[in-house]
Amino acid sequence: MNHNYCLILAGGVGSRLWPVSRGTRPKQFLDLFGSGRTLLQQTYDRVSRIFPADNIYVSTNVRYLPLVYEQLPKVDDAHILEEPLRRGTLAAVAWGSVVIGKRDPEACLLISPADQMIRDEGTYGENVLRALEFVSDRDDVLVLGIRPTRPDTGYGYIQTGDEMSENGIFRIKTFTEKPAREFAEMFFAEGTFLWNTGLHVFRPVCFVDSLYRMIPEYQFAIPRMMADAESDDPKLVPEFFKMLPNLSLDMGVLERLESFVMECGFDWADIGTWDSIGEESVHDADGNVMVETAARVMDCSGNVIRLPRGRRLIMKGIHDFVVLEEGDVLMICPKEDAIRIARESRLQSAGTPRG
Repeated sequence: MNHNYCLILAGGVGSRLWPVSRGTRPKQFLDLFGSGRTLLQQTYDRVSRIFPADNIYVSTNVRYLPLVYEQLPKVDDAHILEEPLRRGTLAAVAWGSVVIGKRDPEACLLISPADQMIRDEGTYGENVLRALEFVSDRDDVLVLGIRPTRPDTGYGYIQTGDEMSENGIFRIKTFTEKPAREFAEMFFAEGTFLWNTGLHVFRPVCFVDSLYRMIPEYQFAIPRMMADAESDDPKLVPEFFKMLPNLSLDMGVLERLESFVMECGFDWADIGTWDSIGEESVHDADGNVMVETAARVMDCSGNVIRLPRGRRLIMKGIHDFVVLEEGDVLMICPKEDAIRIARESRLQSAGTPRG
């Protein structure tokens, strides 16, 4: 019996890639690079080369169920776990761990976000299998880390401690989420920091036990989860999510546990900002990225441009901007301001007071 499982997290809203990524169709359901496959589909393709189809689960918000069904039509309905409320990644991981742990008490689980770009899939597969082997007889959580190639402020960083062995596995000293520029530059120069990929490996039964011991709300929720997981169709769990705190996996558990990080060798990017898309996309000699867009640019550099099919752009003398059109919104701004402007525009369109 194969005891290796994967849980794909596909419930996020992708707000930093607004206006292209929106609440009705966030980034994991988009083909952002013109490859013919969405980020979710690419993630499923990738993990299906490592795990049997029957050992792959997808967790998503209930409003995105039609999109998951549309894009992953071959996934068994019982393997799509619904999140009725947004309670951060920890709640989704907890519910998936209970379901998989009840099915197979010997399971080892990879948690994989659905919004990443990974190249060199051979090395990726080798690293994942090595990580699963490491945790197979341990109670610990292992994070997959990547050596930084630049001082990126959009990524989380892990400071490594003592090396456990010669296979590049270290104790974790600290987590830092999306640092300021000065700290990112310091981490990059220091050499003891890795990017936090959000790829986590552990044994579900041990993880659930840690949750029960550490977080009071889960002492009440986990028995409910266990009971629901006994169902023949453990999909919709509308009640216990209401009592859970809104926590990320890192903030909720890993900062409270002795955990480990493995330095990996594959090419990785978290597709969370237009900067990251610019870094990962094909560009011209001046660093301009045109995502499925017909554009003529003159004396321009470092721009990211994405317009609807049939639209053409002529641009001159523009540097390090994003030019994005989706539906009723055209956004043109410096790349460094895109996240802030997207946030303010979304709040205004939703009628939320600023401040």
